[in-house]
Amino acid sequence: MNRNEFYIKRCLELAENGLGTTYPNPLVGCVIVHDEKIIGEGWHIKSGDAHAEVRAIASVKDESLLKKSTIYVTLEPCSHFGKTPPCSDLIIAKKIPNIVVGTLDPFAKVAGIGIKKLLAAGRNVVVGVCEKECEALNKRFFTFHRKKRPYVILKWAETKHGFIAPLEQKSNEIFWITNSHAQQLVHKWRSKEQAILVGTQTALADNPKLNVRHWNGTNPTRVVIDKSLKLPGHLSLLDKSQPTVVFHDKGITEKNKDNLIYIGLDFNCEVLTQALEELYKLELQSIIIEGGSKTLQGFIDAGLWDEARVFTGQNDIDKGIKGPVLERQATRTVDVEGDQLNYFYND
Repeated sequence: MNRNEFYIKRCLELAENGLGTTYPNPLVGCVIVHDEKIIGEGWHIKSGDAHAEVRAIASVKDESLLKKSTIYVTLEPCSHFGKTPPCSDLIIAKKIPNIVVGTLDPFAKVAGIGIKKLLAAGRNVVVGVCEKECEALNKRFFTFHRKKRPYVILKWAETKHGFIAPLEQKSNEIFWITNSHAQQLVHKWRSKEQAILVGTQTALADNPKLNVRHWNGTNPTRVVIDKSLKLPGHLSLLDKSQPTVVFHDKGITEKNKDNLIYIGLDFNCEVLTQALEELYKLELQSIIIEGGSKTLQGFIDAGLWDEARVFTGQNDIDKGIKGPVLERQATRTVDVEGDQLNYFYND
């Protein structure tokens, strides 16, 4: 590992601290190095607050050293006025001579302009250090801007025989396939993503809250596909406790002030594509698809997914509802206190 890679990897570690709180902004980490010593660090915490470069520069005790330092950052410094001033202007103003960047910013208002500004100011700029890792860090941000849709995470739990639920279950009783550790991990995931989606049957059968109860964090926007608007108002999904999007085929888009947004889709063609397009318009960069089996399989068959997280639990049943079929090998497998968690990526 060379010097530039070493410091960019430190930037990556810092940037991950902002996962779940920086939306709609990307995750960014920054370090400032003088004479092989880190003299400043920072990461972007949330939208509207200081960017990583600003925090790193502010953390340097002896500002005179900046003129002889190198600033490392995971993502191209911004070049436009948003909620905060351009970071590229600050780097130039502080006379930092060397800039090492992990990857370019796909956002149209930046997209190479920050690099051009730094080069025009006579700075030494290196781009593309640990580029794949830096893009992976901001997979949600990059997917949103490049594909014009949210980053899609499929999630389900199945038994060793491939069942995701019993054929019949008592009202208000849920058969838990996974253990409490896996269930808590799912709530942690929810706190990191912007939206979570289920189909009508899952909403009716499980009456899920789709919130963050077992982890500290922000509740995601709930999304449900309810073609005929048959979900009864007493369901948890419709309790108005958090933003909820209801997709239906009534041909009317209605928005109200009670945390419920009704959006009509054309169910005669590519419903899931339309749904993701509407979520893009709502500026939601990521979404977890939690069921049911038919909905999950729909995303798989349409190729509209980026990542799948599939638990195989120790609890078992003899008969049940078959889970989705994902015909590929897991990229990696993790043990969660006895339950198996497989990760798949749609590369």
